[in-house]
Amino acid sequence: MLASIAVANLLTASDPSWVYVNAFVLIGLDLTTRDVLDDRWGRRRPLYLGLLVLAGASIAYVANDDAQRVAVASAVAFGAAFLTDSLVYARVRSRPWIERANISNMPSAAVDSIVFPLLAFPGPLDWKVVVGLAGAKIGGGAMWSLLLQNVRSEPAPA
Repeated sequence: MLASIAVANLLTASDPSWVYVNAFVLIGLDLTTRDVLDDRWGRRRPLYLGLLVLAGASIAYVANDDAQRVAVASAVAFGAAFLTDSLVYARVRSRPWIERANISNMPSAAVDSIVFPLLAFPGPLDWKVVVGLAGAKIGGGAMWSLLLQNVRSEPAPA
């Protein structure tokens, strides 16, 4: 998860055309990994995931001067998406894991796809970009949930 955040930030800062590939592969992985970690870390999840988000943004911020705006936008967007994911994931806890992961990924992807471009790229918000990013993140999250469903651990006690 940490690597996906840092790599996505650096690639987007170096060439914004990577944003859709990042959204599908790396951010889709991040959204789904959050749900795997939710079950593994239980109540400690907010602290640990918050530290991962800050570490990933910090790596990009320090590694490339051009990535600083993207790193800050990413940290804020990941934080907002993390809160959204946590709330939704908790509400659907009784469902099978693959459903929980994908249901919580949808609003999280939407929040991330609005907040990130607003902060990372100057100018008015392009709703075509927002919809494209959200769709890529949801699709990537669905792919990763299929790949990760058999490697996740059992839920932590509540």
